[in-house]
Order: sequence, then C-alpha cells, then structure tokens
Amino acid sequence: MIEYPTFVTHLECSYTGKRYPADTLQGLSEAGKPLLVRYDLEALAAGISKVQLIDREPEFWRYREFLPVRRSENVVRLGEIMTPLLPAHKLREEYGCAEILIKDEGRLPTGSFKARGLALAVAMAKELGVRRMAIPTNGNAGAALAAYCAAADIDTWVFCPADTPKINIEETAFFGAHTYLANGYINDCGKFVGAGREEMGWFDTSTLKEPYRIEGKKTMGLELAEQLDWQLPDVILYPTGGGTGLIGMWKAFAELEAIGWIGSRRPRMVAVQAEGCAPMVRAFESGSRHAEPWQDAHTVAAGIRVPAAVGDFLILDAVRESGGFAVAVSDEDILAAQAECARREGILLCPEGAATLAALKQELAGGRIRRDERVMLFNCATGLKYPLAAEFDRIDLHEPPDFANLRAS
Repeated sequence: MIEYPTFVTHLECSYTGKRYPADTLQGLSEAGKPLLVRYDLEALAAGISKVQLIDREPEFWRYREFLPVRRSENVVRLGEIMTPLLPAHKLREEYGCAEILIKDEGRLPTGSFKARGLALAVAMAKELGVRRMAIPTNGNAGAALAAYCAAADIDTWVFCPADTPKINIEETAFFGAHTYLANGYINDCGKFVGAGREEMGWFDTSTLKEPYRIEGKKTMGLELAEQLDWQLPDVILYPTGGGTGLIGMWKAFAELEAIGWIGSRRPRMVAVQAEGCAPMVRAFESGSRHAEPWQDAHTVAAGIRVPAAVGDFLILDAVRESGGFAVAVSDEDILAAQAECARREGILLCPEGAATLAALKQELAGGRIRRDERVMLFNCATGLKYPLAAEFDRIDLHEPPDFANLRAS
C-alpha cells in the first residue's frame, strides 16, 4: 500500500462556512448545502511543483496532491486520460473568432466527463468503507458509477427518468447495477434515493450531495490550465445541469492561484442551458442567488435537463464573480450546431456539448462574447451515446451500378 501525499484539512459547508472533519462519511451539511473539501494550500505549494508533473502519467490522477484520496489501493483506474483540446479551425474562421478550443471529455471511461467525478466519489467511498451506492441520473452519471463500482466491488443502485437515452440505461445495467426507470425527472429520482438511505443502507451519490464528485470534476480546471501552459482562456462555455464541473473548475482556479501557479485573471464562466430547462438563466437574469425549480422540463440534451440543482448558488456565484453569464439555447439550435461541428470539423459533439457551440454562435452575434476572445467549449460526452439524425440511402448490389445517380446525389 502506498500512502498518497494529501493536504486535506477539513470539509466546509459551502453556505455557512461551518467545518466538518475529513476522513468521515459525509453527505450534505447541517444546512442542507454541499460540503467542499479544503486543503492546507501552503503545504500543498511546498509539496508539488509544475516540473514534477512532467514525468507523471497523462491521467487526472497526476494531480493527486490536489485530491483527497490518501491510499493508492483505493484508486480505481479505468483509463482516465488527459482529454484533448481540439481546435475548431473552420468554425473559428467562419465565426471570425480569435480561437475556439473544444475539450473533448468523451474520451474518458464510459464516454463522458461523469467519469471524473465518479472516479473520485468511488475511491473515497472505498476508502471510507462504503459497500452500497445509489444515484439518480439522466444517463451518463449512472453508467460511470456502475463501471467504477463494478471495479471496486461496491453494490450499485441507479434510478433514471423513463426517457433517459436507451444506450445509457443498457450500459448501466450491463455493468451490473440495479437499474430502474422512473416516471419523473432526475430531481424526483433524487428524492427517492434520499428516502431510501436508512432502509436500503446505500450512500447517496447524487450531484453535490457528497463532497468528492466536485474534486473529481475539479481536475478539468487543473488539466486545461496545464494544457494551456497555465494561461487560462478568456471564456469557458459549460453545459450546466447540476453544475458540478463549473463549480469544480472555479474551485481549481482559486487553489491554483493560492499556490502561485496562476495569477488572478479568470475566464468568464458561461453556464449554458436549454430553453426547455433553464432555471439558472432565469435566476441569473432576475438577480437571484437561488433558482426556483423549472416546471415541465424538456430538451434533447438530456444531461442538462435538471429542473432543480442543490448547488444553484455556487453556480450563480461563480458565473457572477467571473463576469460571465447564463444563457439558454433552443433544441433546434443545439441539433444544428451538432451537425455543423460534425460536418465542418469532424468532431461529433453530444447534444449538451453542442449546446455550448450554439451558445457561442448566439452570443457572438449578440455581442456578449467578443470575437477577439479565446473561447473554450466543453464537450461532455461522446456523441455516439445519443440518437443521430442522419440521412442515408441504399444501393442494390444485385443491380448494375448506377454511378450517374450517385454523382447527382
């Protein structure tokens, strides 16, 4: 067994600042708000340097000093690579932008960025002796939890809205998770998970209802900072449902500044939602710190169909502190952006990732994003996990070739 160097000091209520002990199993704070992992950043700065990262494996566990896992035996590896930054050259020229980069999280295990958060949640669950975990999901989080729990020998229960993409449901069940479809939204499934904690004996792994998924998603911020030689982009557009990744990146940037690896300059954080489910946009535009639940939520981008988020104030705080904003785009524009990126750049975005491209196009036209800004889009999953609206024809190999017809098509 290898002891990892970790600099965790305590957990902290994100709303009241009350401290809770580290290395104990925790859910929400007494105030019903997310707990954040806090570190001795002075000791962390002395314990790791940028140079030391150079010789480490290109995976997100390279940032282990920034993470809470204490013993290497609890890390479950499924191939957590550093995801690539893909330049969108043709779209940059077409839109007249300084730079468009796409961080393609679809290369991670189970094909989505949910692997980051769940890898850390499962590692810490294993470290703290958890034997059963449960999660509500719109698809990708359930698959990621099921995969990591299978590798960690932890029993898994997953609850999905009935219209969750079929491939996500099948993938989750195939990993051996107890998988159920429900007649409600993800927040309704979340209430069911919460209600079953005592009787079922499972640990509630819902978004932001335990402290460690944020730490896993935080690695996105650490990773992109290193990939850009510690110079952050001007704007980050992030598909926002529960918002763990946006919150995690904002936390990462604060920690990097505290240890002297970056300066005080921050990207403007843009929370991208769908018009059919935009509670953060409504709260941002009204000046509220909390978002009222969205009624009758609907969108083709299942991953951002989250009517109510427990970390709403953390999302809105990050957006406002950064000088960013929240924006909604139509399903029509999402699907058009997905097709445009595939046919122009050869990059297959998931609908949630395509929402960020639709938002970029919309906000360049409206002027909230300037054409001289360096822009980062997050593609949070592989597009292959979603239905694709593509047209194709057939040929009959028993008939003579009709190449004239092919040329005309």
